[in-house]
Amino acid sequence: MVCDFFYPQPGGVEFHIYHLSQKLIAQGHSVIIITHNYKDRRGVRYLTNGLKVYYIPFFTFYRQTTFPTVFSAFPVLRNIFIRENIDIVHGHASMSSLAHEAVLHGSTMGLKTVLTDHSLYGFADIGSILGNKTLKFTLNSCDRVICVSNTCKENIVLRGAINPLLVSVIPNAVISEDFKPNPRRHRNFKEKITIVVISRLFPNKGADLLAGMIPKICAANDKVNFLIAGDGPKFIDIQQTIERHRLQDRVELIGGVKHEKVRDVMIQGDIYLHPSLTEAFGTVLVEAASCGLLVVTTRVGGIPEVLPSNMTIFATTSVDSLVDATLRAINLLRENKIDTSKFHDQVAKMYDWTNVAIRTENVYDSVDLSDRVSKLGKLQNLSKCGIWAGNLFVICFVVNEFIHIVLKWLWPEDQIERSIKWNSQSKKRYIEQ
Repeated sequence: MVCDFFYPQPGGVEFHIYHLSQKLIAQGHSVIIITHNYKDRRGVRYLTNGLKVYYIPFFTFYRQTTFPTVFSAFPVLRNIFIRENIDIVHGHASMSSLAHEAVLHGSTMGLKTVLTDHSLYGFADIGSILGNKTLKFTLNSCDRVICVSNTCKENIVLRGAINPLLVSVIPNAVISEDFKPNPRRHRNFKEKITIVVISRLFPNKGADLLAGMIPKICAANDKVNFLIAGDGPKFIDIQQTIERHRLQDRVELIGGVKHEKVRDVMIQGDIYLHPSLTEAFGTVLVEAASCGLLVVTTRVGGIPEVLPSNMTIFATTSVDSLVDATLRAINLLRENKIDTSKFHDQVAKMYDWTNVAIRTENVYDSVDLSDRVSKLGKLQNLSKCGIWAGNLFVICFVVNEFIHIVLKWLWPEDQIERSIKWNSQSKKRYIEQ
């Protein structure tokens, strides 16, 4: 598993990689994770069940993504792939530079390559245009693609110009036991209703919409309070909104929370509000429903695929629409027209990490290296990516093949020490120590 985004940074991609890896280990596979260093966390760390994580000291330049160099990570990645006897390179997030490089280099070394995309991206702004061009380059070396929703699949097929038959849809999941409702909490919807928001406070997560909603909902209903957890560039804007409208006693802004504390925050609420502008899946919605919260969210991306209609109140991406949907949700709860006590059991049946791991295994098994496009065919495909980009991609592909030849000469595979695999005996010795 290779991605720029992993613990200790919290987030949906990080959560997905960790739990998928744990379930694959439970299925009998050997799994390692490669990411960049997070401040002083560098080197090799071991997590639960012997999950090995390589924190490589690479330079990061924007939202924890490594600086894209195409070639510089090849020597390190090759050494790790050989040392760990890797058969499959699985990159995560189409905007992770490290994932792109790992898929490219893994394919060059003759390994199976898979890329999971967790997000939706556009086609118009300069960042999306450059990202989509890079995606076409990487997908040329990728055997299979996994998306977390059907909307995400449509998005990546258009962005990456890839054969839809090579793309599988496997949703995220949650550990429902970690998101149980609070059985001791007595809810009286006529006295007070608490709206919970847990999100990164960025524009794409609807932080601006949230800032506009809070005063309107508080003015419309004096028995509604907010509990907001999250951090980001819009934290100050929401803080200023609270102070400007003197809502300090009704809106609690607690900042970022660790994932293990998410349930503790959610069970304090009755409604979960998610005003996102774009979302490929939205694992937090499943977590909220599992905790017994009614979900109010926007009808964007893959969100409509996540939960059944009885658990969700939809709105458009506007302040007025979200305010109306939230007030409608409040009325439904007060009039006992929705029974949220059954949500947890329903979610537990819908989403399970073991099922996700088995379906991911099937994707791995579907890769047949003998059916791969030849190197000449890949060069021809890259040359069709545009006058400038096509020629640049061809040069990068050829240079990468040349670097691989040089690396095999400088550091032959038989001179690279193989790591000792974590197995039941290793685990037993570890526990005894």
